[in-house]
Amino acid sequence: MRAVVYSETGPSSVLEVVERDLPEPGPGEVRVRLVRSGVNPTDWKFRAGMMAGHDEVVPGQDGAGVVDAVGPDVTSYAVGDRVWLVLAQHGRPYGTAAEFTVQPVGRVAPLPAVASYDLGASLGVPAVTAHRALTAGEDGPARLEPGALAGKVVLVAGGAGAVGNAAIQLARWAGATVITTVSSDEKADLARAAGAQHVVNYREGDATSEIRAIAPDGVDIAVEVAPAQNIGIDLDVVKVHGLVSIYANNGGDELTMPLRAAFGKNLRFQFLILYTLHEHLVRAAVDDVNAAVAAGALRVGADAGVPLHHYPLEQTAAAQDAVEGGAIGKVLIDVTTP
Repeated sequence: MRAVVYSETGPSSVLEVVERDLPEPGPGEVRVRLVRSGVNPTDWKFRAGMMAGHDEVVPGQDGAGVVDAVGPDVTSYAVGDRVWLVLAQHGRPYGTAAEFTVQPVGRVAPLPAVASYDLGASLGVPAVTAHRALTAGEDGPARLEPGALAGKVVLVAGGAGAVGNAAIQLARWAGATVITTVSSDEKADLARAAGAQHVVNYREGDATSEIRAIAPDGVDIAVEVAPAQNIGIDLDVVKVHGLVSIYANNGGDELTMPLRAAFGKNLRFQFLILYTLHEHLVRAAVDDVNAAVAAGALRVGADAGVPLHHYPLEQTAAAQDAVEGGAIGKVLIDVTTP
């Protein structure tokens, strides 16, 4: 099989396409023929030096394809099942930038009939992260479903990003009113396409005042991508007993804030990353994401605010470079023909 690998960390030039033996599934595992592989920022960050410990790595946490073989004792999947993958390369050397991957059944999810492989390969990291960001509150729902966030106001920072887009779509499906902040008219259009009812361009005015004008009582949840830059806004606009979910460090690695402001509102700060998230939370997110997909509430494509950028497997380095360069939308690798 063809696979993209690297044996040393560094720039995208360390990636190469090689031929490898077809892996066989063991007990509790399935082999998936990948149709699409999704590229996330963690892929290039791991490759650039954040990850070590394997002699050879096939990158890629997300992907979608068809079950091609099942290991002993596997009864939940059969050959021919359409599936999507979550955390495929976490703690393992071989991810989704290959024609085949062997995965434990816990990292495999059925792909609803209404979903394309493009959507399936776009779900894992962005949608599961967004789900956790929306469900980590003290008095909020642990699971998402229609009506779970009814009456709530959600602020999504960076609504044109992959996680931000997923958060908008999931929050709207669950019944929330969504406000999002963006940095350009182009990104504002994408956020509206995703379903945001209110869009604030933080480069054109006072974001705090505009958010307060929309939600005078404050917002219940802030999904935060740039806490170092936005903490002042969050402290001003999140209501008492509200939630600030922080999933990235855009704009700075150090967070400083006035503690009394946070104390006074009994705020909950939820820092989150998927790689140490408890398995039961990942599975709950996968189940809810699949329900949203089946309902047509979670989509990709320009009309959903997620322009798609396709690269062949041989151009995985260029695909990672595009993500590192801030490509707007979702970067996908076309691995095999559906």
